[in-house]
Amino acid sequence: MRQIRALRIAAVAAGIALMATGCGATAKSSTSGDASAAAGPVTGLQILVPNSPGGGYDTTARAAAKVLADEKIATNTEVFNLAGAGGTVGLARIVNEKGNGDLTMLMGLGVVGASYTNKSTSKLTDTTPLAKLIEEPGAIMVGKDSPYKTIDDLVTAWKADPGSIAVGGGSSPGGPDHLLPMQLAGAVGIDATKVNFVSYDGGGDLLPAILGNKLGFAASGAGEYLKQIESGEVRVLATSGTERLDGVDAPTLKESNIDLVFTNWRGVVAPPGISDVDKAALIAALEKMHGTAAWKETLKTHSWTDAFVTGDEFKTFLTEQDKRVADVLTKLGLA
Repeated sequence: MRQIRALRIAAVAAGIALMATGCGATAKSSTSGDASAAAGPVTGLQILVPNSPGGGYDTTARAAAKVLADEKIATNTEVFNLAGAGGTVGLARIVNEKGNGDLTMLMGLGVVGASYTNKSTSKLTDTTPLAKLIEEPGAIMVGKDSPYKTIDDLVTAWKADPGSIAVGGGSSPGGPDHLLPMQLAGAVGIDATKVNFVSYDGGGDLLPAILGNKLGFAASGAGEYLKQIESGEVRVLATSGTERLDGVDAPTLKESNIDLVFTNWRGVVAPPGISDVDKAALIAALEKMHGTAAWKETLKTHSWTDAFVTGDEFKTFLTEQDKRVADVLTKLGLA
């Protein structure tokens, strides 16, 4: 667990999560590099999750893998975790697997920020972008025994003594769980340099801290904690999207007279230098997944917003996000 005194931050995020499929063998009958190459299921796909089990990347990867398998879009798919340094250990692995058409990685805004704050020599711009799938608003959450019953309760206590309230997030500085509370601080008139931010390596590590009341509050995606929210173990004080989340009984920040809207995104990338055939098969498999009723139901179940783009469009988006995050973190002295 790493404690960080955050500097003031203003940044942007657009929510989305995702996962991929494809394989060096691609469809067994494929010989060309277009999307029709994936006529049959891809086999032997590996999906790397760059943080611990139970977090947003992990939940998204396993949900996508299930749809891929159930719809017979992919067979023998392996999801595995390689946590560390806010996702940059996994990022280094994917960049170093140049040309490996069997490997993909589930990633998002948190990995973009961590690549700079952790001084990673590997960058997401080194990878092969495949698809962006979802956006997800953030949630301000507390444990069931928290004294804060409403977002107003929390803000009042936070403004009175910002440093005394530990704020947890499942991403490194520069990631979505860090950007959200920093922007929230600014929106309610708190000096962000006084915010006591505690960084966890993914939602799976953050959850015990919420349940154990080790934090004043946590900022993360509600979709990672729906079971605990439904059971009452975790209470959502507010969400950061433009509309309320289905199945979550909490107002938006806007409804609570806090002028802030914030969303996160997730996507899937492959190693650099994969063949055109492998890239086409991976994207085609993701397109098939996206078009299924099962995936639409998955989006609804996890309160994810559909934001599907592929290939060059996702590459452009990823390049823009990388530059924006790098510029902000450089100005703050965090990159």
